[in-house]
Amino acid sequence: MGSANSFIQEMLVLYAIALLGFVARKRGILNEHADEVLTQLVLYITLPSLILFSLDIPFSVQVIHELLWLVFMSIYILAISILLAAKMRKSSRLQEKQRKVYEGLTIFGNQGFIGYAVSFILLEEQGIVYLTMFNICYLILIWTYGVHIFTKSKNRIHWRKVFWNPGIIATFIGLCVLFLPFSWPEMIAKPLENVGKMTIPLSMMLIGSLFAKVQFKELPLSLKNIYLWKSALTKLILIPLCLLPFIALSAPFSLLLIAIIVSGMPSAPTISLYAQKYGADTLFASTGVLLTTLMCLFTIPLLYFVLSFFY
Repeated sequence: MGSANSFIQEMLVLYAIALLGFVARKRGILNEHADEVLTQLVLYITLPSLILFSLDIPFSVQVIHELLWLVFMSIYILAISILLAAKMRKSSRLQEKQRKVYEGLTIFGNQGFIGYAVSFILLEEQGIVYLTMFNICYLILIWTYGVHIFTKSKNRIHWRKVFWNPGIIATFIGLCVLFLPFSWPEMIAKPLENVGKMTIPLSMMLIGSLFAKVQFKELPLSLKNIYLWKSALTKLILIPLCLLPFIALSAPFSLLLIAIIVSGMPSAPTISLYAQKYGADTLFASTGVLLTTLMCLFTIPLLYFVLSFFY
């Protein structure tokens, strides 16, 4: 893991790639179908390849130890996020279409795109392994409770779709490879590595392209909404700092680093998709995602410094 300065430099590189995607979309280099194509490419090809390659590591008791730590921290922080978001939702004075979004923005972070990029910066392939383990519970939750927030009807959850998606499937196969005396042959491992590493630049270009569609003339009015700022500060700072007590439990630094940084990811673009699909306030959702994505340029290094101070 590099120094704090190198970490910030790498973060700036990520945002430069996102800016490239923004400019390419504005200039028409990426057309109106580009977002869908990039999303499908990342979700169905490059990200599963990255997961499958990263989990192909020698099995050991240490791996089990790390998995248990990460799953426990993930369940803990997701439970806190749900409780905090539910309380904030009930105490808010927002319209119902915005309250659903408000809750979703506070709970769910961009752990699939920016999360993998930042984890790779921190610990390279090992960071991807840790994040994949940490994301197991998150992936299930965003496809179940995430939908429930917008529908408030359990019978709307399609369990087949929950488990039959590329992220879950790749994670399951990767864990099988991890725990079984099996390793990818070189003719499979090398393509998985090369294709998987495309995830980072493609996902950041996708984020930039998505933001290019935001109607910026409507943003000043939306940003005056105090609840967007409450959600952003809770998601980016308060929730990840709730993991600091794990220092007292002697949690390994590298595991806690990934857990805290990833828990402080900006709100997930998926919330905007849910808002559009289920008739909630899409402008409120898009503004919340944009706000947290811009703010995390400062809050992620802040979390990094806070944890480094304690260690």
